[in-house]
Amino acid sequence: MRAQASILHLDLDAFFAAVEQRDKPSLRGKPVVVGGTGGRGVVSTASYEARVFGVRSAMSTREARARCPHAAYLSGRFEAYRSTSAAVMGVLRSCSPLVEPLSLDEAFVDLAQADLPDLEVATVTAFAEDLRSRVHEVTGGLTASVGLASSKFLAKIASDLRKPDGLVVVEPGTELTLLRPMHVSVIPGVGPATVERLRRAGIHTVAELEQVTEDELVRQLGKSLGHGLFQLARAEDDRPVVPDRETKSVSVEGTYEHDLTDRRQMEAIVVRQAGEVARRMRSSGLSGRTVSLKVRMYDFTTLSRSATLPAPTEDSATIARLARTLLADLDTSGGVRLLGVGVSGLADWVQEDLFAVEEDEDEPEQPDEQPEEAGARPRGTTWAPGMDVVHDEHGRGWVWGSGRGVVTVRFETADTPPGPVRSFPADDPALQRWHPPAPPAEEQPEAQ
Repeated sequence: MRAQASILHLDLDAFFAAVEQRDKPSLRGKPVVVGGTGGRGVVSTASYEARVFGVRSAMSTREARARCPHAAYLSGRFEAYRSTSAAVMGVLRSCSPLVEPLSLDEAFVDLAQADLPDLEVATVTAFAEDLRSRVHEVTGGLTASVGLASSKFLAKIASDLRKPDGLVVVEPGTELTLLRPMHVSVIPGVGPATVERLRRAGIHTVAELEQVTEDELVRQLGKSLGHGLFQLARAEDDRPVVPDRETKSVSVEGTYEHDLTDRRQMEAIVVRQAGEVARRMRSSGLSGRTVSLKVRMYDFTTLSRSATLPAPTEDSATIARLARTLLADLDTSGGVRLLGVGVSGLADWVQEDLFAVEEDEDEPEQPDEQPEEAGARPRGTTWAPGMDVVHDEHGRGWVWGSGRGVVTVRFETADTPPGPVRSFPADDPALQRWHPPAPPAEEQPEAQ
């Protein structure tokens, strides 16, 4: 580890929901849930007001509505999220050339490369406070939680300790004091399955994990994970901050103690892995075109198969369907030791339908699922809740809700007081979707 707390991790608080509250004055201080709005949708981000009712990321929208029926349920607006993220990353890069974005709402910064007189605790603490103020200003009021430590591992843990709008500095020499009482799940790579295996071995805290030998962890968890946990349980992490990291692929794989022979079990594993890949892609604002399947046979022969889509996707059902098709083409009768699903050909953008409503027979009131009415807009045009719109007479606002040929709009923006709510026919020609203006011409690269 470094001798100074010179690695900073910044995490924007409840990012998607915070952007919605910023741009929609009537939702400030109220529960907001961003994600899929249909019955099969999944929560992407919940505001802290919604979290009080138990709403969490990755929860089904159906369960979220049951826990917090009075929340505002909105689909995503990635134009707003990406522009806000770009502003924050610009601030970070003005501080240090070594900035490693992890997703739209978080990044590592190497302060050893920043223009600071020294890296003493008081100096980096003052720098972090100033940085949070600059982020608050450039985002129009969003808050960020920041952790400072001698490693990326500890900096990320620190940024979670006083959310929201917190700052924690782990002073050099105190890393293990902070880490030891924590649950083992705080360590990256320790998911529910590993937590259960460690629990059966009587290991619950990092302090208990620290007492286990490396050979024993490797025997129980495999070479890679066992070695990694042995190091991190001792706060040993020398990973550098890698600027402008380009993610080439997102994948999930698992190795099994006993060879798999049941095709249904393999299909279930592949579907679960596809869902995890999709979740990671959504959290990073990515989509991809090529779905791959990795299979290691009983004799350690490794097979790989892939299929490429015409357009990028981050939809778990699509990824799972392709992965299952690839699995169906392989002879696995001898037994399988490893299965993995991945997506590559990643795009640094997300399709407009990231949070699109899925067809759900239990929810016939979704506007896309209604029979087309005379005079209605063409099928496929959806007034998604939260969407930015503009009306010829009333100006800018956002979609409050829609269905049965009617769209309801609240007319307000980030710079106005909470505005009035009015309803219109869904095919009203005076109502259009609103897009932010393009950057000025001088900001565009010149044609060569």
